[in-house]
Amino acid sequence: MGKDLVIVESPAKARTIGRFLGGKYDTKASMGHVRDIPKREMGVRVDDLSFVPKYRVMSDKRKVVKEIADAAKSASTVYLATDPDREGEAISWHLINAAKIDSSKVQRVVFHEITDAAVKEAFAHPRDLDDNLIDAQQARRVLDRLVGYELSPVLWKKVRRGLSAGRVQSVALRLIVEREQEIEAFQSEEYWSIEAKFAPQSKNGADVQTFTAQLFRLHGSKARIEIKNEAEATAITGDLEGATYRVTSVQRRERRRKPSAPSQRSGAQRLRLHVVGAGDRDEAEEDEGEDLAQPAVAERPGPARVGDRGEDRGDSGGDHGPARHGGEVE
Repeated sequence: MGKDLVIVESPAKARTIGRFLGGKYDTKASMGHVRDIPKREMGVRVDDLSFVPKYRVMSDKRKVVKEIADAAKSASTVYLATDPDREGEAISWHLINAAKIDSSKVQRVVFHEITDAAVKEAFAHPRDLDDNLIDAQQARRVLDRLVGYELSPVLWKKVRRGLSAGRVQSVALRLIVEREQEIEAFQSEEYWSIEAKFAPQSKNGADVQTFTAQLFRLHGSKARIEIKNEAEATAITGDLEGATYRVTSVQRRERRRKPSAPSQRSGAQRLRLHVVGAGDRDEAEEDEGEDLAQPAVAERPGPARVGDRGEDRGDSGGDHGPARHGGEVE
């Protein structure tokens, strides 16, 4: 028998791992995926709802597959060392089928860093292929094809030919549209609030600490008061100006406050605007605090508007397949 065969995805990784393992191993690179669904057809069985994909060896990978198949015939053990994610797991599975490698001499090795210790530790503890990861990758690929081939022609008719629709972008676009429709359908409603600044009676002319209170209820009602226009606010303020006030109860309690999470770019911008404008707003509030009650009018805010700029990071796994083609997005 010949040397043990190690298959990775990139030639650079093959050279590095070859130095770690020594001369008794032969390393080959698959250059990513070697099989895929055909470009010019749906390639997924949908008539019987089985959704079984039809795979073909890519034309530019036939030479690679042949080299791997020849090397595997003479190897006593074939180590599949593709990336440790669902794409890497699927690449290993496709290699076995495309190169017709004897499954009895196949071992799967996984490492998360390319160091001498990590590689040797992975080869000391090989495992079988993970069927769950393989099925997950196939489901992702089939969904790409179904969504792309069904939606892309719509984009060609409505926008421009050559555009492609993907499983992530299409759903995200619908969520954005539905949210925008909620914002446009929202009916603003006027409301008023009444606040007053109080101070306890001073003894011996000593300075006292003031506090601000907001009007919540009237005449012992349990429901929170709703002031819908300026006339109602003015009438209530007139009744309050001649009244006598007293504190009936004080509640003291402890609260735990945790530090806020680190700000992202948008959060940092909002914080900067808040800090820059804080001084002007504080001075305005001090001037207004001399009145017993200060009505204020505002509109009830609508749903938060989705930002115009953002990033769609798409799938978290690496895409080792072909570039965008036809009506689908990898």
